[in-house]
Amino acid sequence: MPLLFEASCAEFSECSLLGTVFPRAASYVTPTASQALQNTHKERATNGMSIVILSRGRCGLSGCITYYLMSMAVADLLVVLTNVIVNRILSVYFPASFLSVTPVCAVKTVVLYVTKDCSVWLTVAFTFDRYVAICCPNVRNKYCTRGRAALVIGLVCAVCLLRNIPWYFAFDPLYVINNVPWYCMFKSNFYTSAPWIAFALSNLVGTPFLPLGLVLLFNALTIKYVLLSSRIRRGLRGQKSSGDESDSEIQNRKQSVVLLLAISANLIILWLTFVAHYIFGRSTGIYTYSKSDPIFYFRETGYLLLLLSCSTNTLIYAAVQSKFREEIKYLIMYPFRRAAELIKSHQHY
Repeated sequence: MPLLFEASCAEFSECSLLGTVFPRAASYVTPTASQALQNTHKERATNGMSIVILSRGRCGLSGCITYYLMSMAVADLLVVLTNVIVNRILSVYFPASFLSVTPVCAVKTVVLYVTKDCSVWLTVAFTFDRYVAICCPNVRNKYCTRGRAALVIGLVCAVCLLRNIPWYFAFDPLYVINNVPWYCMFKSNFYTSAPWIAFALSNLVGTPFLPLGLVLLFNALTIKYVLLSSRIRRGLRGQKSSGDESDSEIQNRKQSVVLLLAISANLIILWLTFVAHYIFGRSTGIYTYSKSDPIFYFRETGYLLLLLSCSTNTLIYAAVQSKFREEIKYLIMYPFRRAAELIKSHQHY
C-alpha cells in the first residue's frame, strides 16, 4: 500500500524525494541515502565556509551581491540539513522516531519544500539583480542596494513559506497506535479535489519549471546586452585610442556575467535529470520501478543531483573569484598560524 500511494503522489510532485511521507523499507532508498550520507559532511563544510568567507566582506564584491550570495549559501545549508540529514538519513536509519509522528511529519514536509524553494528562487532573485545591474542603468542605483537586496530576500523567503503551508493540511495519519498518529498519507480527496490538484500542479510550475525559465530568460537578455554594449564600447574606444589599454568596465561586466552564468548553469544542469524524469513519468504514466530497472537509478540520480546543486556554489565562487580563493586559503591556514603563534609565545615565557 505505501508504494501505491507514493506512485500516485509522484504524478503531482517529487514526493519520492520526501522519503518520510510514507514508511518503506530502508533498502528501497539505500542508493541515494548512502550517497547522501557520504556527501553530507562535505556539503555542510562547503556551505559553512561560504557563509563565513562572505560574511567577512573581503571578496571584493558589492554589498548587494554579498547579501544574495550569503542568503543562497544559508538556504543551501538548510537544504542539506533538512532534505539530506533529517529526511534522507534519519528517516532511513531511524524509521520509527518522533519524526514519523503525523504532525511532525507534516511540518517536516513543509520545511523540506520551503528550503528547496528558497534555494531555487534566491538564485532567480540574484539572476534578476544582475540583469538589472548590467542591463538597466537607469534603475541600477535604486534597485541594486543592500536594503533592496535584504527586502527581496525577505519577500522571497516569506512567499516560499506561505505557498507551502497547505502541505501541512494535505495529510492524514497512515496508522493510529495508542492514540498516536504515525506517518503521513495524502487525504482521500487529494487526487480528486480540484483545489488540491491545482495546488499540486502550481507547486510543480513554481519549482522548478518557472524558475528555470526565468533564469534562462534573464541570462539570455544579459548576454545579449553585454555583447552589444561591448561591441559599441570597442568601436568608440577604437576611434579615440589605439585600443591597446584594457577597458575596466568591460572586464567588470565579464566577471559579473561569468559568475552569473556559472551559478545559473549549475542550477539548470543539476535539475535537468529530475525534470527529464518527471516529463518521462507524466508521458508514460509509470511511476514505480524495480531496483533492477535503469529508470530507478535514473530517478535516484536526479534526486541526488538536485540535492548536490546546493553544495556546489562554493566551488563556483572559488573558480571565478580570485579573492574568494585567497579567503579560503586564509581560513584553512588560520588554525595553523594561531597554533604557531601560541607555540612561539609559550617559548618566550
